[in-house]
Amino acid sequence: MFPVVNGLRSIEFGTPGESREKLNNFVLHGNKRATAGLRREYEDEGEPIEHIGEHLAMLDNNGNHVATLEVTRVEVLRFIDVPDEFALAEAEGDLNATDFRASHLAYWTRVGEAVDDETKIVTVYFNLIPLEQA
Repeated sequence: MFPVVNGLRSIEFGTPGESREKLNNFVLHGNKRATAGLRREYEDEGEPIEHIGEHLAMLDNNGNHVATLEVTRVEVLRFIDVPDEFALAEAEGDLNATDFRASHLAYWTRVGEAVDDETKIVTVYFNLIPLEQA
């Protein structure tokens, strides 16, 4: 289950450590306004997919609520169908969908997840709400 923090379902980017710090900084100080996850992870955790208008507590490496994100769009797509638009909104250095697939396949393989063109991916777009406004 995803932890609930300050009454909000939480979201944690990447893996703990340097990866999470880097991705959180992309949200807080950059243009990262989207993220992707494996549909089966939601199923394994018994978690519903995010919905438009939902507020999420973005957590740092210590489990602290460092930002609130408002979900603006959610789609479940086949890995092969993730569009260029998403790769740019994710703002992790991928310039198009081909780059997205290569970098995310490498990441998911590194953490032990099998992914192919038919794997269902949840794409979540969001806006950053500074904590003082949340």
